[in-house]
Amino acid sequence: MAEPKITHVLEDYLKAIYVLAEESQPVIAARMAAEAGVSASTIFATLRRLEKDGYVTVNKRKEIHLTAAGKKIAEKIVRRHFLTERFLTDLLGLDWVKAHQEAHRLEHAISQEVEERLAKLLNNPTTCPHGNPIPGASQSALTKTIPLNEAIDDQTVELDYITEGGERDVRLLAFLQDHGLVPGATVQVIDVAPSLGMMTLKVANDQFSLGIEAAKKIRVH
Repeated sequence: MAEPKITHVLEDYLKAIYVLAEESQPVIAARMAAEAGVSASTIFATLRRLEKDGYVTVNKRKEIHLTAAGKKIAEKIVRRHFLTERFLTDLLGLDWVKAHQEAHRLEHAISQEVEERLAKLLNNPTTCPHGNPIPGASQSALTKTIPLNEAIDDQTVELDYITEGGERDVRLLAFLQDHGLVPGATVQVIDVAPSLGMMTLKVANDQFSLGIEAAKKIRVH
């Protein structure tokens, strides 16, 4: 029996479920609606279609989970998105925001052959430009990380990666790149002011403020 044909729109929903699940919070319809910027009725209709076709399950608590088939498709799209971002930043010199937007447009059009050649051309990268692991790439042992907002005054940390939630915020992406908050950067925490919702940070000679909510989207060690 042939697998149900899946559209690019449905692939995007599977990718969204995959990404939201990586944030260690239950994936529910309300989170999906907020992520996709659509109504709850649209989400419910889409979920019924995905469930019927065997790509997701919804448990009694209304939590959404990818099946093996759904995860396979989601990982394929995420992998092609990340490889495209690496190509656009590493070889074409695009900034993070433009690369993210272009990769979203291109990820559905890339064939298996082009994906394999991209990976070879890029010397088989293991992470996207923002430090997130590329599905299907060999990974070294994971370093234990904390959110940047949990760092304390006068602490020096190293930036590991920007979460998927951070990647989706294009204004935050641009700010982080402009201030050198990139994977591998040494970050000095000058001051944490929870009452103001702000942190003062220093990267190289650049001292600046960052909102604590934004800092939650950055992982460091």
